[in-house]
Amino acid sequence: MKEVTILEGRFITNRDISEKSKVVIISSIVKQELFKTGKGLGEFVKVKGVPFQVVGVFTDKNDRDNRRVYIPISTAQMVFNGGNKLFTVAFTTKEMTVEESQKAEEVIRASFAAKHKFSKDDKRAIWVRNNVQEYQRIQSLFSGIRLFIWVIGIGTIIAGIVGVSNIMIIVVKERTKEIGIRKSIGATPGSIIGLILLESILIMSFAGYVGLALGVGLLELLSPQFSSPDSYFLNPSADFGIAVRATLLLIVSGAIAGLFPALRASKIRPVDALRDE
Repeated sequence: MKEVTILEGRFITNRDISEKSKVVIISSIVKQELFKTGKGLGEFVKVKGVPFQVVGVFTDKNDRDNRRVYIPISTAQMVFNGGNKLFTVAFTTKEMTVEESQKAEEVIRASFAAKHKFSKDDKRAIWVRNNVQEYQRIQSLFSGIRLFIWVIGIGTIIAGIVGVSNIMIIVVKERTKEIGIRKSIGATPGSIIGLILLESILIMSFAGYVGLALGVGLLELLSPQFSSPDSYFLNPSADFGIAVRATLLLIVSGAIAGLFPALRASKIRPVDALRDE
């Protein structure tokens, strides 16, 4: 069962089947490849050398199947010498939930069982591929992958915050005398905190953008490997929105990493700092 959405024109009708019409429904991808500048509807395409008129353009949720075309079953049997033999039967549906698709699958199985005298519970007698259910499984798989990536990403950010915080603690300790001099000539605790936070944010942002640049470079390197239209990872890329969110995340992370060292630096007394060797 396939969930199909008609974008232009119409789908195959009972009249097309009864009259064995030479009409074809093409996918949006096929239309782009065959009719780059034309409308597609009303044009003719050849299926194994036989001309068919395009009467509809469709799309579906499964990109791997979005290069298919549909013609009337009666026309296929007549033109391609199929006789009355069928190896595959595809049912197209409107949008439906997984539960609705499962009920439709049960109805289909029961209809075939009654027609060909086998038990509807015999899974070996007829195999039904439920694309709606398969799509849901794939979505669940990718949801799990996204959750795993989020866990890894959050763990990496926490490790980065701890690392930068330790670096800034060492920096504050080594610059104790400098901080004391700044405070002795009028620097306020707020300005000292701002200075340390700024340095922490710069370090975190620099490291983050190096990682982002490496990631984009890796995507560009791997893009040719995913150029096939059948690939689930077609044209992998990082958009501008991701870069903006990454920038905000790096700023917040840098501020968190530098907060404790900055507060520690703001409490340094000039007298103690000037005595520090």
